[in-house]
Amino acid sequence: MKVLFDTSVLVAASVEAHPMHGRALPWLQRAHRGEIELHVASHSLAECYGVLTTLPVRPRIAPATASRLIRDNIESSARIVSLAVADYTAVIHDLAQRGLAGGIVYDALIARAARKSGVERLLTFNPDDFERAWPEGSRVVFVP
Repeated sequence: MKVLFDTSVLVAASVEAHPMHGRALPWLQRAHRGEIELHVASHSLAECYGVLTTLPVRPRIAPATASRLIRDNIESSARIVSLAVADYTAVIHDLAQRGLAGGIVYDALIARAARKSGVERLLTFNPDDFERAWPEGSRVVFVP
């Protein structure tokens, strides 16, 4: 099964102190064992780094540690899905036509990567955001 992990799931799986760690980690472990095919939007790599290095945990996650977590937990086993310029412009035009503004653009870009890679599931702890950003994909949006 092809599964795209949203940033919220990637961060939770990577940080033991995260309140959703216990729900996210088994999915990442399944991916590492080859039971599921892990897909990640290229945008999520940068977003993970930004979130990991600013999480309110003690001790703080250092930049080098965040980089290692991304390399070990994501890059080592994921298919990274890149978007083309045409994908970005299509997402922006679609959101504008539907009157959606603000940060939803980031979820819409991740949804575009999910659609582009033909995943069977998009794992997220923010299902409402993804269902707004990608209404036709609501059947694949799943909360771990």
